[in-house]
Amino acid sequence: MNSHPETTLPEALSVGAHLTTPRWGFVHHGLYAGNGRVIHYAGFKAWLHRGPVEEISLVEFADRRPVQVESSPAPRFAGAAAVARARTRLGEDCYRFLSNNCEHFVAWCLTGISRSAQVEALFGANAFQTA
Repeated sequence: MNSHPETTLPEALSVGAHLTTPRWGFVHHGLYAGNGRVIHYAGFKAWLHRGPVEEISLVEFADRRPVQVESSPAPRFAGAAAVARARTRLGEDCYRFLSNNCEHFVAWCLTGISRSAQVEALFGANAFQTA
């Protein structure tokens, strides 16, 4: 599965797995859709130009960085159900760093609650939380 020598990818991934990969100053989040595909909020895909929710290859998602699977204790939506939720938002272009980012998106897919631990760490646990 590791087709990029600079990229460290997990060997076995389950559909609906919560994936993370480090970026400069933050951690990027996505949802594994199966068959080497990831659904994520592209966010600031190009410098200061936001991107939509999209489905891309795992290698593109990794962008030559390591990818990890985050544990989600008892998600409300798991596996194919989480991926189905993610696909309902494909093409959405309402990225907001503080209130609708890639981590909010994956949390919503898995739990039904849009939240970002990274934003909460910066501004407090109740900042910018939406349902």
